[in-house]
Amino acid sequence: MQDNRSYWRENLRLIFICLIIWFIVSFGFGLLLVEPLNTIRIGGYKLGFWFAQQGSIYTFVALIFWYSSQMNKLDKKYHREES
Repeated sequence: MQDNRSYWRENLRLIFICLIIWFIVSFGFGLLLVEPLNTIRIGGYKLGFWFAQQGSIYTFVALIFWYSSQMNKLDKKYHREES
């Protein structure tokens, strides 16, 4: 019973981390901090514009792979691997 609670506690912690990172990148960098970030140019594009258009999408895809990797480790730790 304690293993189930620990497993889900760690799973929810990972989800919470993913949501915070995605919120910071999409809302924070894409909307709130767009003006200060637009003073920086990368490849000819304003950084704030890039985060609003592409950065949040790339971050979301990276978070999917990171979450999958972390969940595989968590499944092994609690012996919940799929056979």
